[in-house]
Amino acid sequence: MTVEGSRRREGTAHLVTIAIDRASPVPLVRQLYLALRAAIIAGVMQPGTRLPSSRAGAQFWGVSRGLVIEAYETLLSEGYAIGRIGSGTFVSSDVPERSGRPGGEGWSGPERDRLLSRAARTVITTFHQPDPPPQVPFATGRTPPDEKTRAILNRIANRHVGTLSDHYRNPQGEAWLREAVAAYLLAARGVRCLPDRIFITAGSQQAIDLAIRALLDPGDVVAVEDPCYPPARHALMAHGATLAPVPIDDNGIDVSALAALTVRPRAVYVTPSHQYPTGVVLPMARRLALLDWAATAGAWVIEDDYDSEFRYDGPPLAALQGIDEHHCVIYVGTFSKALLPGFRLGYLVVPDDLVPAFRAMRTLLDRFPAPFQQLVVADFLAEGHFSSHLRRLRDSYRRSRDVLVSLLHERLVEHLKVSPPQQGVHLLARVRAKNDDTVLARGARDHGVSVLPISPMHIAPTSDQGLLLGFSALTDAEADLGTKRLAAVFADFKPS
Repeated sequence: MTVEGSRRREGTAHLVTIAIDRASPVPLVRQLYLALRAAIIAGVMQPGTRLPSSRAGAQFWGVSRGLVIEAYETLLSEGYAIGRIGSGTFVSSDVPERSGRPGGEGWSGPERDRLLSRAARTVITTFHQPDPPPQVPFATGRTPPDEKTRAILNRIANRHVGTLSDHYRNPQGEAWLREAVAAYLLAARGVRCLPDRIFITAGSQQAIDLAIRALLDPGDVVAVEDPCYPPARHALMAHGATLAPVPIDDNGIDVSALAALTVRPRAVYVTPSHQYPTGVVLPMARRLALLDWAATAGAWVIEDDYDSEFRYDGPPLAALQGIDEHHCVIYVGTFSKALLPGFRLGYLVVPDDLVPAFRAMRTLLDRFPAPFQQLVVADFLAEGHFSSHLRRLRDSYRRSRDVLVSLLHERLVEHLKVSPPQQGVHLLARVRAKNDDTVLARGARDHGVSVLPISPMHIAPTSDQGLLLGFSALTDAEADLGTKRLAAVFADFKPS
C-alpha cells in the first residue's frame, strides 16, 4: 500500500504531527504513544477517527511498523482506542481525561473568557448576528439576477476558467476590475479617482473594516448616525472605538449636532445617499456642511454608498467623495446589492496619500482578493452589460416596491405608516401604535415573514418603532402572502 493510498483510506489522522526526537532518552515507542494520546485528548483526533494502518503509520511518522503496533496496543489497553476486527483501530468515543479539559464538553468556567480578545467579547455581548434570513417575503439582501444576466455571467466565467496563473497577486485587486470600477463610479456617481486609489474587498463589510484598521486607534471617538447600520457600528466597537451618536432627522445626519459634540471625533460614518435604516437622503447643503466640518475638525468621513444604483424618483445626488475638495472622504461601495452577494465584491476609494497605509494593512488581512470573480465582473462592466442589467433590475424593483406599498396601504394602514422610498431595496414601515417592534419582528418570523426592527439600531434611548421590509426580487405572490401574514401578526399582537 502506498502512502498516498493510505491517506485516502485513513482519513485525517495521518495529518497529526508526531515529533520524534531520536536523541531523546525517552524510547521512541513512548514518544509515539504520548503524542498520539495527546492528540486524542485534545480532540485533534476526533472520536471514531480511524488511525492509519501500522504500515502507513510507519511511513507517515518515520518509525518502524513494530513501534506503531506497540503504541497502538498501549492506546487500546488504556481505553484511548478501540479495535474492530477486519476494519482497523479507531479513536474511542469514551476517552479518559477528555471531560473537564479545554475543548471537552465538560469544560466551563471563567477561564473560557481568557481565550477571547476584547474585540471578540464586545461582539459576542453586543451584537446578535442571526443566521442569514431564509428567502421568505420581505427578507433583505435578495439579489437574484434575471436569465439574461445569468447567461452573460456564465459566458464570461467560462472565458476565465483555467486562465489564472498560480501566483500572489496585487493586494489592491485586479487592475482590469479597478479600471472598470473607476470608469463606472465617475460616470454613475461622480466619484473622482484613478484605479490606483481603489481597493477591491470582500464586500462593503471588509471595506469598512479595512478603513477602521488603517485610520483608527482603540479609544478614538467616531461619530455615527443614530440609528445606524448595525454591522458597521459593531465593527467600530470591536476595534475599540468610542461611539458618539448623532441624531437623524428628515434631512439625514444633523451636522449642527455633530459640530456641537463635546469631544472631537476622529471620523464620522455616514450613509448619505440612502440613510440606513430610515431611508432619508442628505441634501446638498448638508453634504457641503459635513465636508466643511470634517476639514475643520481634521476628521475622516467614511461614506457608505451601499445601494446608490437603485434610484427610482428624481436625479441621484453626487457622492460625497465627488464634491470633496478636502480629500477627507473614504468611499465604500459594493456589488452585493446590484449583482450577486455570492461574488463578495466591494470596493474602497481612498485619498492618494493613504494608499500606502491601506495597501500595507490590506496585505495583512488576506494578501489579495480572489481573482476569478474580479475578472468576471470586470468584463461584465467593461463590455457594457452592467448598465443594461441595472436598468432591468431598477424596473423590476420599482414595480415590486409599488406593489408592496399598495398592499400595505390596503391591509395594514391602521398599523403601519408607509411611504414609497425614492431609493434602495427596502422600505421603512413606521409602527403607529406603541407596539414593540422587536416583538412584532419575532411574531413575523413565526409566521414565515422576515422583517427587521429598527429600535435596536438606535444607540441613544428611543421610542422610535418601525420595521424594515425588503422588496428586491419580491414577486406579486410573495407580496400578497407576506402582507396577509403580517396582518395576522398585528391581529394577534397584544399592545403594551
